[in-house]
Amino acid sequence: MHKYAIIVAGGKGERMGNDIPKQFLELASKPILMHTIEKFKSTFPTIEIILALPENQIDFWKELCSLHAFDINSHHLVFGGKTRFNSVKNALTLVKQDSIVAIHDGVRPLVSSETITKCFKEAESKGNAIPSIDVVESLRHVSKQDNSNKAVARNCYQLIQTPQCFSSSLILKAYEQTFDTSFTDDASVVEALGENINLVEGNKENIKITSPIDLKIAEVLLNT
Repeated sequence: MHKYAIIVAGGKGERMGNDIPKQFLELASKPILMHTIEKFKSTFPTIEIILALPENQIDFWKELCSLHAFDINSHHLVFGGKTRFNSVKNALTLVKQDSIVAIHDGVRPLVSSETITKCFKEAESKGNAIPSIDVVESLRHVSKQDNSNKAVARNCYQLIQTPQCFSSSLILKAYEQTFDTSFTDDASVVEALGENINLVEGNKENIKITSPIDLKIAEVLLNT
């Protein structure tokens, strides 16, 4: 079945303390975003990549592609929206055939080929699939109403990653819905249709790079 990967990259770099948006920061001598795109291309060479970027970052991205000799024609570009929901919705306009669509954070360059493959395979079989990993830290539920807190069973929870994969018919239908603040990721948008979400095992290295310490961890992981 045909495959698409929508890469959402709308970061501003504020938590990085940097004027350069985090997806463009260098990791092992090239922008984080290039590592992310290459991981999908190396896993599935014929996959169609759709990159959603803020309109005011498009020219800078093209300059980076030229500087790093990165094939600008290896992916389609669409304007990102005010929210992640809008960015994905814009990208979905380029999905033109029956397919499996993966939606992935641009700043998760350490996703493994195994995780990508498992998500696509499960989605092709069951309609959707998202990667998750076990919670290893203790958890407490905090009530803002009375400032109380209590321990909760961590084995009842999973940490969710991307790529989140869906049949094209399902994800296109899901994004016809009006935006709701409960939509924290693409799975929550699909879940609002009444769909059950299928979990597959992710990889612990698949961190989302949002802070300077994340970048340092990613550098170590890439060199091991």
